Amino acid sequence: AFSSAPLLDLAGRRVDFVAPGVLALAVMSTAFTGQAIATGFERRYGVLKRLGATPLSRPGLMLGKTAAVLAIELLQVLVIGAVAVALGWRPQGDPLWAVPLVLLGTAAFSGLGLLLAGTLRAEATLAVANLLYLVLLGLGGVVFPLDRLPAELRPAVELLPITALTTGLRSVLAGGAGFPAGPLLVLLVWAAVLLALAARFFRWE
Repeated sequence: AFSSAPLLDLAGRRVDFVAPGVLALAVMSTAFTGQAIATGFERRYGVLKRLGATPLSRPGLMLGKTAAVLAIELLQVLVIGAVAVALGWRPQGDPLWAVPLVLLGTAAFSGLGLLLAGTLRAEATLAVANLLYLVLLGLGGVVFPLDRLPAELRPAVELLPITALTTGLRSVLAGGAGFPAGPLLVLLVWAAVLLALAARFFRWE
């Protein structure tokens, strides 16, 4: 819809700008919001308590859930990519550079989602996850360019995981850039910190 409607004043084609942002949004929606809410209510209803009585460890649970998220994301990438191509999107550069961005983005958002689900009550997880989703959607350059934000806000916004994922995907898929070192570094730091915190503080019940 955003790529077809004249809602954005962009230098190039709107679909080239919007498609990578929608891919990043799909990663955040699945790995963070959806997983946080589902896991929070699994914890509330005792599903995780029963899993905790098995040999399954907290890192093992996180890895299993992250692998399931990756499987869903693969389908999302295929569907979103096909729709974008039908709307005239022609990715530039080497799309393989998008793979480490998606993997690290998934790890970072999965860690954040599991951290919330494993430490807060289910209702609080639902509220906080949706609030963070809206904030990250608005600030992360998903639909609107970062240069529309106040200049004093941009340095902090550029360090957000959604901004790094969106910027990285846009640089390699729309700009034809090579190795996205900056975005990958930001996502790597977020993934390491959030997964470590989730593994440390996640509670089964």
